[in-house]
Amino acid sequence: MMTKFPHLRQDFAASLVVFLVALPLCVGVAVASGVPAELGLVTGIVGGLVTGFMRGSSLQVSGPAAGLTVLVFEAVNEFGLPALGVIVLSAGVLQLAMGALKLGRWFRAISVSVVEGMLAGIGLVLIAGQLYSAAGLKAPTSGIDKILGLPGAALDALGSTTALASLAVGAGTVAVMVLWKKLPKKAQTVPGALAAVLLATLVTQVFGLSIATVEVNGLLASIQPPGTEAFGELANPAIFGTILAFTLIASAESLFSAAAVDRLHDGPRTEYDKELMAQGAGNAVCGALGALPMTAVIVRSSANVQAGAKTKASRVMHGVWLLLFAALLPSTLALIPLPALAGILVHAGFKLIPFREIVSLWRGHRGEALILVVTAVSIVAVNMFEGVLIGLALSVVKTAWEASHLKLEIVDKGAGPIQAHLSGNATFLRLPKILDSLESLPQDRPVELDLSGLHHLDHACRTALENWAERHSAVGTEPVRVTEPEPVKATAP
Repeated sequence: MMTKFPHLRQDFAASLVVFLVALPLCVGVAVASGVPAELGLVTGIVGGLVTGFMRGSSLQVSGPAAGLTVLVFEAVNEFGLPALGVIVLSAGVLQLAMGALKLGRWFRAISVSVVEGMLAGIGLVLIAGQLYSAAGLKAPTSGIDKILGLPGAALDALGSTTALASLAVGAGTVAVMVLWKKLPKKAQTVPGALAAVLLATLVTQVFGLSIATVEVNGLLASIQPPGTEAFGELANPAIFGTILAFTLIASAESLFSAAAVDRLHDGPRTEYDKELMAQGAGNAVCGALGALPMTAVIVRSSANVQAGAKTKASRVMHGVWLLLFAALLPSTLALIPLPALAGILVHAGFKLIPFREIVSLWRGHRGEALILVVTAVSIVAVNMFEGVLIGLALSVVKTAWEASHLKLEIVDKGAGPIQAHLSGNATFLRLPKILDSLESLPQDRPVELDLSGLHHLDHACRTALENWAERHSAVGTEPVRVTEPEPVKATAP
């Protein structure tokens, strides 16, 4: 047996660690998304037993992610829980199609600043929303209202003993998770999130605190495959924006996670198109079961690598343990206090905000730092999908602006023709600057325009330069002499 599966012992041990990391996160993400807790477990199970079996990235683990919580909550609020399955199923089919068309690698071309800005925006909305949950209060719907309403919520909480007790449990959960990292390595065998939830549950039970706990519906009762009415939501054009947002964000998060996991181990590298298809298959199954969407999750994936996993068997077995827990011990979920899960997600939200990256970007690449901040603020102020589109648009504009770098050098020796040397890339983006400089040249002097230093001259610039040369020569001055860019030489085969 051991010769057939030489890494079984390491994979078995790693699977238990990943299961213990995944369990509180699956439940917490589901509750924060406004869906039954069991649906988070279903997505974790599918992540192990479906995506886990497929090729792509052998050591990264998939399941419900904090990064999609805000989007799921918005979708359930707008379209209803039955339509969630249709959205996730459609996103899964799109991911399968993109993988089959070999578009997976193109996600790596998305600006890191946009992805980090997206995660920062999600983190801010997640933290704000979960602070209400930690106090046992109802959170406003929009991201901006969540943040603006926090001072009022704090005043409400201060006037209620129940809210203060609830907040204390949430704060205690965060404190345990932060301090857990400072314990000896042996103690950290039990994941901090699980230890925090167990301690919060114990405190709540021992002191008899009247704090809201997880509502248990039963695994089979929670699974609601989308019916014909849910598919009827596809007639609503607004749902397609949400489907695209799910597809874009889940794919980007999974493939960026894959790149990060590859840096943690020296095993086989990720096959991006196959990984995208594995994520698509998992999301299609999750959608068919009416469960939460999935992505690859860096927290679980890094725990898997650090626990010594060698093959995909560890992530498959973690799905088995989640299934056994959901089937045999579902009633234990009812003991978990909701503020403890809110605490876990506040901690997860902080980890989504790339504080160090913002500082280092600001020092070296202020344009990228600006894209990151604008993307995050747009997600908070508007919504997830439009915020990401704003970030992508800014990224494209910045790239186009940098690609059109152009230098104009004027040499005037006082007598004879004025020499104007253009070098770099002459595109329409720089056209106003070029024309302003050329039109400011003395009208009564001959000009030699040297374009030989240009790598690229687009049609708009060529036409504008020809028109300027015609105007400059029209009042009796010698015609402008133009030295054309040198043609690009074909390289020998």
